[in-house]
Amino acid sequence: MECETAGTAACFALSGRPMLSVLIDTLNDEEGLARTLACLVGGAVEGVVREVVIRDNGSSDGTLAVAEHAGCHVVTSELTAAVAAAKSDWLLVLEPGARLEGGWIDEVAAYVADSTMPARFSRASGSRAPFLSRLIARPTALAQGLLITKRRAMASKAADAEALARGLAMATLRAGIWPAPAHQGH
Repeated sequence: MECETAGTAACFALSGRPMLSVLIDTLNDEEGLARTLACLVGGAVEGVVREVVIRDNGSSDGTLAVAEHAGCHVVTSELTAAVAAAKSDWLLVLEPGARLEGGWIDEVAAYVADSTMPARFSRASGSRAPFLSRLIARPTALAQGLLITKRRAMASKAADAEALARGLAMATLRAGIWPAPAHQGH
């Protein structure tokens, strides 16, 4: 049953879990995209991940081939078009290369069933950079992912996924994330 015909409250998988669309903003990130898509397979099997929308910013490497082979919906225009293309009421926004730890499916499903506030993941234990690196490099606003309602994402009018995550008050989920390595393609 489609969310559009069933209504907002009825957008649930057969398992009774809410479904979400994953949104990934890319530019020349074929290896990172492949790693992130691989960690989402369990969510698709469990019926939580409904689709993956890739917003590509003009990649010249194999990013689009990776997206197409994985069955992702590719959008090459502004972020609002990518958000509008998402079919679910909740978006899971990730950087290419980010990897979610086991247990994320149940944590996300429980959160979106009971909340409307944006959320991010906890950093995976062992994912912290060395002290000196943390002093020099500033983490991106999207480093810990973003779980946000489609309605709120549409209202933001952000230019990119990073801007969408910047400045939001967010809850922190217990599920862990390994942030994407430094962006080579950006």
